Amino acid sequence: MREKSVRSAVPDGSYRFVALDVETACSDTSSICQIGIACVRSDDVIESWVTYVNPRSHFSTFNTRLHGIGPDHVREAPDFSQAIALLEPLLARHLVIQHSGFDRRAIQGAYEELGRSAPNWRWGDSVRIARRAWPEFIGNGGHGLSHLKERLQLDFEHHDAGEDARAAALVVLHAERRTGLSIDALLGR
Repeated sequence: MREKSVRSAVPDGSYRFVALDVETACSDTSSICQIGIACVRSDDVIESWVTYVNPRSHFSTFNTRLHGIGPDHVREAPDFSQAIALLEPLLARHLVIQHSGFDRRAIQGAYEELGRSAPNWRWGDSVRIARRAWPEFIGNGGHGLSHLKERLQLDFEHHDAGEDARAAALVVLHAERRTGLSIDALLGR
């Protein structure tokens, strides 16, 4: 499995799937302050992209401690409507993988704040995939990224949207190798 570093431009191509992760400014799931994607090519090379997002809301101390992002980081950043406009064409044509349901809820909430319905993207969940690939982790550390990082020896910085998106992509790739099943089969499609 090979990886590629973070790109300055949004990846534009045909990918097997795109993993997406967000960080939020506070407990309001629509307060997205960072979006990261990891695009997995047919040769399993990962192309990543990340941006800060100005959530136009307050930052809670808890969230800032968790991910290290505060008002100064996002002051000059695009707002959600600007950031997501860059990603919509890519995400509309690919399977979008999240790690748990949080990212999809956050995206839906941010669209609702704009007075728009979220696009009907095809979503998949790398937690579901991990449960299928490593059932022995149920009740034994679970399938969260922190535990999978340790058990699968993944190298990433947790609570950074770009890094967490890449980690979700890596979980899928490891699961495919371990089980011999495709992503679609692992998702039960």
